[in-house]
Amino acid sequence: MRVEIWSDVVCPWCYIGKRNFEAALADFEHRDEVEVVWRSFELDPRAPTLREGDYASRLARKYGMPVGEAKARLAGMVSAAAKVGLDFDFDKAQVGNTFDAHRLIHLGAKHGIQDAVKERLLRATFTEGEAIGDPDTLVRLAADAGLDGDEAAGVLEDGTYGDDVRADEADAEELGVTAVPFFVVGRKLGIPGAQPPDVMLQALRRAWEKTHPRLEITGEETAPGCEGDACAV
Repeated sequence: MRVEIWSDVVCPWCYIGKRNFEAALADFEHRDEVEVVWRSFELDPRAPTLREGDYASRLARKYGMPVGEAKARLAGMVSAAAKVGLDFDFDKAQVGNTFDAHRLIHLGAKHGIQDAVKERLLRATFTEGEAIGDPDTLVRLAADAGLDGDEAAGVLEDGTYGDDVRADEADAEELGVTAVPFFVVGRKLGIPGAQPPDVMLQALRRAWEKTHPRLEITGEETAPGCEGDACAV
């Protein structure tokens, strides 16, 4: 069963949602038969390479709220992240355009380490304060995750995987995905937002039942037959 996850590397709830999903998957009875695919979603395709100003001030301007309220909301996200083992530091965050980051996540998929690349970029953004839109920074982070640095640099220079990013975004639009994280399970069930692990686990089980329907049994259960080395006589 395939689980596709639309998210962005500058979305704090996407990182928290990743941890919640991982917790749910760990308890899922068929976890070894689940394929996880990360899909691209840019929260702001027109974002510059690096946004100026501190995170709280940008948040306040975006939602028309006092800076104090913005800081309180960020503190709430820091607390939510800590509950799932993440250390957020919005004072250091350097968010920017994520198109190139998504292209490297597709490169990670080619080499079977997509989740590692995704994880490295999220941690770089929300814990380490790396400039996530800077090409040189991205190449270094890609190498940290296990990709070849020269190949990663080549991807960023020649535009490789740009069409894949756009295809993911077009697919999201067709599915009606307008906010992230968004989890699509077996193309049968959608899970919006950073739901708690128990909700995600229930969704995994429901989707499994939809994609692996049980055989309907009819007739008399007492009809004669054989089981193992014993036969009805």
